[in-house]
Amino acid sequence: MQRIFLALAVIVAIFLTLPLLIIVPMSFSTVKTFQFPPPGYGLQFYRNFFSDPTWLEPTANSVVIAVIMAVLTMALVVPASFAYVRQRFLGRGLINLLIMAPLIVPSVVSALGYYGAFGLVRLNGTVLGVALAHTALAIPVAFLVMTATLKGFDRNLERAAMISGATPLRTFFHVTMPVLAPGIATAALFAFLASFNEAVVALFIAGRNASTLPKKMFESIRLETDPVISVVSTILVAILVCFMLGSLLRRGNPRNAS
Repeated sequence: MQRIFLALAVIVAIFLTLPLLIIVPMSFSTVKTFQFPPPGYGLQFYRNFFSDPTWLEPTANSVVIAVIMAVLTMALVVPASFAYVRQRFLGRGLINLLIMAPLIVPSVVSALGYYGAFGLVRLNGTVLGVALAHTALAIPVAFLVMTATLKGFDRNLERAAMISGATPLRTFFHVTMPVLAPGIATAALFAFLASFNEAVVALFIAGRNASTLPKKMFESIRLETDPVISVVSTILVAILVCFMLGSLLRRGNPRNAS
């Protein structure tokens, strides 16, 4: 039975990684088509990506928007998570449902709503407008991570600090926050990635001035079939792999384990 489960796990892993194994070689191709396997290998498309402003500007916009959005998201999610986990109040279930609403509502519906609302205050086509829309979409994911982290937090640590004479504020910054830091970092990372990968809302409200990398990729595959897309995909996969390896190395470090 164990061998069957292992075989199924291997099949699922191959199914998930096979598209990546195709994209990476294509990014080094020497022909301007999505041909696999490539007839030759080179760095032409990488040079095109790093020298073309039409790709670099959306990439920079995506980074700026994701950073702004991650800061705004955590500024809202951290206090909201503390209130939700540690307090009992009327309408708690309704509030949780409202926070989770962006996960339930289809992205196209949300994008249409943002387009209409932001048009009234002239935020369409701006970096701030896209960042605010992405913040609303990322809050549910970050909220789930933060509430799970808080529920696993041992409050006896705070009680011990206060018994030892620490003020609530000192306890929060010297006991609570250091223990919750990995969870907060994880929530911020998920929020960042949610913004960096989002395309539907950006198609509606980004316009030309705040075009993001996923929006540029969608437009390129729809209008131009530009092989540079495979370069962007490879870079994004490489960044994700670096994050995963860093997390694994951090967990395997004896100092962190202690």
